Amino acid sequence: MNFETATPYRAIADRLALPAGAFIDGALAGPADGKLLETVNPATGEVLTTIAHCGPDDVDRAVAAARRAFRNGSWSRAAPELRKAVLLRLSELIRSNATELAVLESLDSGKPIRDCLKEIAIEVPATFQWYAELIDKSFGRVAPTGEDACALITREPIGVVGAVLPWNFPLLMAAWKLAPALASGCSVVVKPAEQTALSLLRLAELATDAGLPAGVLNVLPGLGETTGRAIGLHSDIDAVSFTGSTQVGRLFLRYAAESNLKSIGLEMGGKSPFIVLDDAELSPELIENAVTAAFWNGGQNCSANMRQIIDRKRQEEYLHLVTERARALVVGDPLDPATELGPMVSAEHRRTVLGVVEAGHREGARCVLSSSQALQAQPGNFLGPTVFGDLSPQMTIAREEIFGPVLGVLPVDGLDEALAVANDSDYGLHATLYTRDLDRALFMSRRLACGTVAINGFTEGDLKTPFGGYKRSGSLARDKGLEAMGQYLQTKTTWISISAPTRQG
Repeated sequence: MNFETATPYRAIADRLALPAGAFIDGALAGPADGKLLETVNPATGEVLTTIAHCGPDDVDRAVAAARRAFRNGSWSRAAPELRKAVLLRLSELIRSNATELAVLESLDSGKPIRDCLKEIAIEVPATFQWYAELIDKSFGRVAPTGEDACALITREPIGVVGAVLPWNFPLLMAAWKLAPALASGCSVVVKPAEQTALSLLRLAELATDAGLPAGVLNVLPGLGETTGRAIGLHSDIDAVSFTGSTQVGRLFLRYAAESNLKSIGLEMGGKSPFIVLDDAELSPELIENAVTAAFWNGGQNCSANMRQIIDRKRQEEYLHLVTERARALVVGDPLDPATELGPMVSAEHRRTVLGVVEAGHREGARCVLSSSQALQAQPGNFLGPTVFGDLSPQMTIAREEIFGPVLGVLPVDGLDEALAVANDSDYGLHATLYTRDLDRALFMSRRLACGTVAINGFTEGDLKTPFGGYKRSGSLARDKGLEAMGQYLQTKTTWISISAPTRQG
């Protein structure tokens, strides 16, 4: 079968059995009160299926199952080799089901199939595999003491974890949280975004097939103000790991204060700069990275580098090159492998993005390329790319997270102004910097107030490097890397007093 066209992916879509309900205590289950949510294909506006709208009773049921599984030790106290084997089997099951999972996610989220395949066939299983391999290679410590004591420092699973996910990378964000949480021995109650729950419900079934005990992984679709709030306020959840907006992240801190002071890990919004200093070569690779940084996943990415800070003398050349590449982006059917830019996740979100674009026009930014009005007239939630020049630091589009396919060029004079403008933000998640001078690169990196600095290429690092933000982009918690385990483990000191043995005879 030729997988270079949309035909085989449409054939898979036609025969997919779409998951429904919630996943509680090892099985699919309906919501206690019977409430359902429609999940819509963003590319067509058509309803795909209905899923559970889980309420407080469902959260109680899932947390009880998770707590029971944690206490009985079937996972939390299982031998490291057993947990490792289960997660490795899950990794292989994801690989063998990757195409169907990718089609399911593309239908549900509007993400281009080319991106879904890369994430689900490669990155998601690699994440579970990496943390599985870490399980039997994590050691405690023995503290130095006198001869009258032995001090052991060990790490233990924190207990029941709530994971609350965004809609922009459904399975990848799930893997970033589930893999280290499960590797740590925790039980998990996870709320996918209501727009994109289908692939995670299927993953839960695969986890059971891999041998994960009932109750260790529970998936509760629903709205933030109901399901998410119930998770945040639940007094038998020990920690919550959240990825989403800064506004909702504040709510989880409040929920923790109002309940059991559970640990809260936050990865939130961004307004990440893409900085091109005056010595950088405007090569095809740089322009490709600039366009990817702004338009990857339709700009629906917390680390999107929409705010592009360019030396003033180079703005016109840069705008021309970026606009030509943006104009060539293929916008269309997400199941077509040629598509680079799919629809916005919902009609409501498309209206929000268009509102921010209108603010750019109103506030005097120079529009060089405008979102296609023709796309807005067809079914689905499509938007073409928009490129603005001559931004000033106080404009709405230079300060607020847009989460859509909008690139803005902000001209500056010299390195010092570039650094000042880059740091003039409430957010601090990511930055990209282009320069041929290593001294300037390291000088800037040490002064950019953000969690990841990419030099001479747009990247978030790889699985081994932690990801998270400064300021209003996050808490001290991190996803990925060894650091991710810190959200799901607590430290215990065991102090053993030693008496000199009584000598015999």
